[in-house]
Amino acid sequence: MAPRLSVVELVVADMATTLAFYRRLGIDAPPEADDQPHVEVDLGGGLRLAFDTEATIRSFDPSWTPPTGGPRSALAFACDSPAEVDATYAALVDAGHHGELKPWDAFWGQRYATVHDPDGGSVDLFAPLPSE
Repeated sequence: MAPRLSVVELVVADMATTLAFYRRLGIDAPPEADDQPHVEVDLGGGLRLAFDTEATIRSFDPSWTPPTGGPRSALAFACDSPAEVDATYAALVDAGHHGELKPWDAFWGQRYATVHDPDGGSVDLFAPLPSE
């Protein structure tokens, strides 16, 4: 049997701040998770999204340091419509999160935008453009 993707993990500086961001995107993390060093959320289909604090990572890898430079990976969230891309982007930016790319109509047929999570991770928002 080949290995299968089961968990996507994010290392976070502040659990409560990061979970608040992802709750705005529909991730169902319980309120009591804000104080935990490790949180897992079931996304369905056998996939989980995990959050670990920097201190948790250092507890088993004392030499770990946060990466520098731009993000090399991104999470992408499907929206139901181009209007939802715009509204979600605006709500996140209005809440103080960095808007990297304002919503635009991508040449591949999607309304697309990028925001950064509290740790600088790239989060894409997209929806198909209506057919002409």
